[in-house]
Amino acid sequence: MTAPRKIAAFALAAAASSAHAQDASALYVRSLAATCASCHGTDGRTAAGAPIAPLAGMPREYLVAQLQAFKAGTRPSTIMTQLAKGYTDPQIEQLATYFAAQKK
Repeated sequence: MTAPRKIAAFALAAAASSAHAQDASALYVRSLAATCASCHGTDGRTAAGAPIAPLAGMPREYLVAQLQAFKAGTRPSTIMTQLAKGYTDPQIEQLATYFAAQKK
């Protein structure tokens, strides 16, 4: 195999590996977000008339702040304080990014 072909083969393999890593990361974040679906609806779109706030399309910074407040216990809640304590700070960032990107 010539040097240019080796470089091309390596580049193709690296691109495929990167795409797989991105797919795995996206799947991981979607699985985290799915844990919110029973209250906040699929992809953060709460059913019309539901007493729970929809998460889809909310500003990312707002979502991070609210989840951090629940986690710290500074925002009162019935269940969210307990749930938020189970997320790491990077997971909270990932969830906020995911829901902010969803259409309302």
